[in-house]
Amino acid sequence: MEKLTNAGRRQLLLSTGSIAAMAGLAGVARADLGKTDAPAKALPNYASWKDADNMIVHSANTIETRRTAFGSSVITPTNRLFVRNNVAPPTDANMMKEPDSWALEVSGVAKPRSFTVAELKTLGLASVPMVLQCSGNGRAWFEHNPSGTQWTVGAAGCVIFTGVPVKALLEAVGGMADGMVYMTSTGGEPIPEGLDPNTLRVERSVPISAMEDAILAWEINGEALPLAHGGPLRIIVPGYTGVNSIKYIKHLAFTKEQSPAKIQQTSYRWAPIDEKPGPNHESIWEMPVKSWINFPSDPDQTVAAGRVQISGVAMGGMTAAKSVEVSINGGKDWEKAEFIGPDLGKYAWREFVFNADLAAGTHELACRATNEAGDTQPEARRENNRGYINNSWRDHMVSIKVA
Repeated sequence: MEKLTNAGRRQLLLSTGSIAAMAGLAGVARADLGKTDAPAKALPNYASWKDADNMIVHSANTIETRRTAFGSSVITPTNRLFVRNNVAPPTDANMMKEPDSWALEVSGVAKPRSFTVAELKTLGLASVPMVLQCSGNGRAWFEHNPSGTQWTVGAAGCVIFTGVPVKALLEAVGGMADGMVYMTSTGGEPIPEGLDPNTLRVERSVPISAMEDAILAWEINGEALPLAHGGPLRIIVPGYTGVNSIKYIKHLAFTKEQSPAKIQQTSYRWAPIDEKPGPNHESIWEMPVKSWINFPSDPDQTVAAGRVQISGVAMGGMTAAKSVEVSINGGKDWEKAEFIGPDLGKYAWREFVFNADLAAGTHELACRATNEAGDTQPEARRENNRGYINNSWRDHMVSIKVA
């Protein structure tokens, strides 16, 4: 692991964004997918500090980074980082006024007990640069128009989380109990009385192997973890999709079975388009290799003919991004791009640049990454019921005008 050591009723909300009807568009992936003539929605109060001009507000719980707003310095500014909540965040203001008093229960271990954040801060410290990405990032390009927020590329960011390694916490409680198979995290969102908790509880189980690099974080990009991103305390599972890094974590359990919660049993599953997701389908856990171009990508701007710097980001998923190629003719020909900026470890993304001489006309720009494991980004997406894990290079291609 690349660490920088010491450093009413609540419902599952679906997007009402107008781009849902555009998800079935075939052909070239469009950079303007997600643009709308409708008035921009306001940021919700808990995320009012975000950079509104560089965000797309799909709903109160789904806020996307604009493709042109990532910058080129590897780390995504927190005020431009996407927001995704499966249910509305807690509304108790006191939990953020005294974050060190937030309590975490630990079970499935030799010595079960609770820890305050203040106590966790005495057990160890690690910083993890990593890609945080929603499972549905890229959903807007699925032709069967799956339900859920119609994200393009902006439900992702590269950030640095800081906290205590889960392995250090385990040492403090005498290790895991025998026979445990999963690490199960439970969020602190309140469940209204009279409802089956399993229908709304945000609780996810991941394989024990994911514990190796996991941390319990109270800081992001050098600042206290805000409510919008899971503060006061969030479990971070590097290499796994964002839903597995539970916000407002209040219970960490080592278990023999996966959580019975709906979000584990029937949501976030690799189900075929014509099948209802269920426990018989593979769970959405690890992220695959992926890349996309950020500049140029604005369809409203015309690029001057001549030398053009094409840049973007590439991630390896569970291993480091090893290389990235760029095509200026829709994937017919490929040339190797150059990584720029710092290498922050296998879970972070890399910035890349490719210099091209572009003549006047329309150009289809694409990129594809290969990771250290030898996996190369595919041309076609993996079709599935809910539009998860889209890493198709063709979907992420952009069409630009040059004059």
